[in-house]
Amino acid sequence: MVFRRIILIVLDGFGIGEQPDAAEYGDVGANTLKHILAANPNLKLPNLFQLGLGKAAEIFIQNYTSASEPTLTGGYGKLRQLAAGKDTLTGHLEMMGIWLKEPFKLFPEGFPDELIEALEQKTNRPVIGNIAFSGTKIIEDLGVEQMRTGAIIVYTSADSVLQIAAHEDVVPVNELYKICEIARDLTQGEYLVGRVIARPFRGEPGSFYRTERRRDYPLPPPANTVLDSLIATGLRVEAVGKIADIFTGRGITDSVSVTGNSDGTRKIVDLLEGSWQGLLFANLNDFDTLYGHRRDVEGYAKATSEFDEQLPSIMNKMRTDDLLIITADHGNDPTFVGSDHTREYAPLLVYYPGLNRAVSLGERSTFADIGCTIADNFQLAKPLIGRSFLTEIVN
Repeated sequence: MVFRRIILIVLDGFGIGEQPDAAEYGDVGANTLKHILAANPNLKLPNLFQLGLGKAAEIFIQNYTSASEPTLTGGYGKLRQLAAGKDTLTGHLEMMGIWLKEPFKLFPEGFPDELIEALEQKTNRPVIGNIAFSGTKIIEDLGVEQMRTGAIIVYTSADSVLQIAAHEDVVPVNELYKICEIARDLTQGEYLVGRVIARPFRGEPGSFYRTERRRDYPLPPPANTVLDSLIATGLRVEAVGKIADIFTGRGITDSVSVTGNSDGTRKIVDLLEGSWQGLLFANLNDFDTLYGHRRDVEGYAKATSEFDEQLPSIMNKMRTDDLLIITADHGNDPTFVGSDHTREYAPLLVYYPGLNRAVSLGERSTFADIGCTIADNFQLAKPLIGRSFLTEIVN
């Protein structure tokens, strides 16, 4: 193998421009990075741009870093999503070699009565809500009723999700988790959603807030992924953030939860202190959840700047046989209409100590090129889709 450890960081919702099929998703004109930069002309991202982010996104680097273009020391390109859909689960599965050809079900008008009735019957709790709505706004609007009645708040979004919110003092978290497991069992066939999500909250009327005890219940991968291959050969897969939830624990050696992007970065640095061999797979979710969906352009810019500032703490902990890959799972342009994800290219940034030149990796035809490269490095069976870029960065 070339590298003993690979660090894969997914900046959740960090798109770099519309894909050719964006019109099919209503996303013509979306460009998460470009619009963040345009709305925040003083935003500087020197570390990401030195790795080649500006080149990957085809953004003139001088406007956003310094008066002169720095010497690039990284591999850069962009990844096109092959699978149907633009959600977290679809994007992550494709990275690890799974091509979902059919999108998950969407319920923009709320879930059918028969599904809600079955959920009420099996949980012994009434359902309120059942609309497509903002997660923070719905607990603001229905939180008092939920606490008074002991009901559960069911809602969805433009994504393929069924979310269930309840105050922790009214519905204990463990009960909420069991309710979500029931909902996961019910959402099959014609009701097939990508994820069921537990959304516990706390606080008083007028100041409700969602807690860190969120839990995702996605569909299990329909086939073995590169993660399964890694652990089958005795290598480790260290998951940071919601990665373990996304893959339902399959192909994961160990997992650490995070309270936000900065905490996720610290957890990555801590794990790099160890002597393990294999893959560190991290998801930094604040870009998507806190800023993209809420259409908070300034917050998104601040989060991007903070990650850029913290990136050297990761790079400085890397050993000579470590490889860093930074990418995204979809776009979430905070300047775009609605509150949905956006069908965009994902950035592909690659670095390892000793890489002192720019390497153009071009436009890649699938997110699975990442999983294929990981498999190539560790001499595993390659997924059915994807093309390794390993030789392109080390020769």
